[in-house]
Amino acid sequence: MSLFAWLRPATPALDEDVRRRLAQLPRPTALSVQSLREQRWVVLDLETSGLNLNRDQVLSIGAVAIEDGAIDFSQQFERTLHRPAQKTNPSVLIHGLGPDALAAGCDPGGALLELMEFIGDSPVLAFHAPFDQRMLARALKDSLGYRLQQVFVDVAELAPMLNPDTVLREAGLDDWIARFGLQVGERHHASADAQVTAELALILLSQARRQQLDSPLQLSLRLQQWRRRKTQLHSW
Repeated sequence: MSLFAWLRPATPALDEDVRRRLAQLPRPTALSVQSLREQRWVVLDLETSGLNLNRDQVLSIGAVAIEDGAIDFSQQFERTLHRPAQKTNPSVLIHGLGPDALAAGCDPGGALLELMEFIGDSPVLAFHAPFDQRMLARALKDSLGYRLQQVFVDVAELAPMLNPDTVLREAGLDDWIARFGLQVGERHHASADAQVTAELALILLSQARRQQLDSPLQLSLRLQQWRRRKTQLHSW
């Protein structure tokens, strides 16, 4: 075996049914010019064992769909993954996923495949989306040998862009929840966090429409402009 072959990550062994389902996953599409109300979005939240993108693991997944301009409560997704080797640490204690819950969790590969079937070709909304995107991408590659291609939009960027007069000290999810008076029964739980992020996203999408941003593509282009201005201001 060559050195390069040894260094290359092993491709996970998948049975025929899993390979068939992976092959049937729809190809993600680019952000469209259809109206924001017509776009189906999936709001995603991951609970992880920590914040290290290279070492920590996805422990639980929560997702909900926004369709026809509203949260579709018939389209919800929640899984705790089987992670029996995960040691209790401060991050695990925050979201309450103890050893018993992780030992009783779902097969990671099966849960991740079901998540991708749930997402379909929809763009994904998440608070601090780059983190969720990279953690999910690594989990999919490790468990299924699958390359994540979905478009992710960061709610943590949309909120300040659409509310330039709002100044928050931390501007975390809790701060925006408080800013708009949203109610959340349980924080740091994937399904509850996905739900409240979806409620926040609906407010922001409504604001976007009032600001003449009425398509996912327009919203994305405005975000790119906002990032460039922010970078220029910080470079002065």
